[in-house]
Amino acid sequence: MSRDTNFYYSFLVLPREKRRAIVAVWDFCRAVDDTVDEAGAGDAAAELARWRAELASCFDGSVPQTKQGRALQPFIPQFRLPRPAFDALIEGVEMDLHTHRYETFADLYQYCIRVASAVGLICVEIFGYRDPASKQYATDLGVALQLTNILRDVPEDLARGRVYIPLEDFARYKCSEEDLRVEAKRAGHGVQSEAVRRLLAFQAERAREYYRRAAAALPREDARRLVAARIMGAIYHAILRRIERADYDVFTTRIRIPRPERALIAAREWMKAVI
Repeated sequence: MSRDTNFYYSFLVLPREKRRAIVAVWDFCRAVDDTVDEAGAGDAAAELARWRAELASCFDGSVPQTKQGRALQPFIPQFRLPRPAFDALIEGVEMDLHTHRYETFADLYQYCIRVASAVGLICVEIFGYRDPASKQYATDLGVALQLTNILRDVPEDLARGRVYIPLEDFARYKCSEEDLRVEAKRAGHGVQSEAVRRLLAFQAERAREYYRRAAAALPREDARRLVAARIMGAIYHAILRRIERADYDVFTTRIRIPRPERALIAAREWMKAVI
């Protein structure tokens, strides 16, 4: 796994076997997710059908056909990985083939649950937990991470013909998709439209709310076991803060956290867990 991914430093704190399991899950989920962005609609639909068949092979004891499937399969019984979560991920990725706009946040929430929280519910089985409330933590954190991604990636998604900001929010702030395109064309000059700024600020506050929900849901007895998830959440929370400090200018450059800062965040979270 590349150090350029935001997940790298969170996985470093895991014991070797759990780290191998997490990387196998990450590689499988990444391959499924890449299907839509790297293939045409018809090809992507066929590829997703193949990934469904590959998932079935992983769970029924058949021989997987891909390196991702072969790497994942041994960890399924070892960590009792939940098949419904993998199915949900594929369903979420499939939504990108035919759903390019979301009327309400309730609609978008279901997408977030499938493409992000489902992965969290897989990972939490590997991290380990005692209190079932840790599953709610994983669910809320997944939504927070996905909402942060959506805010950060507005121009990239727009270029692909996708808008993940709910249409009801555009109406609330008297803003339009064309306003976003204008800001993208003016990249380098900051957000000029107050309507766009307020729209994006609202998306940031919604993400913050889910970080708060995740923190409230985290059982104290599982806080140390879930330190890898906490590191992941802290890094993405730092991305959100950078977006806010940039006055919501996600158009000029893709907002990132430098490697040294990610390492420092990981160290801080680890120290909180062991003290």
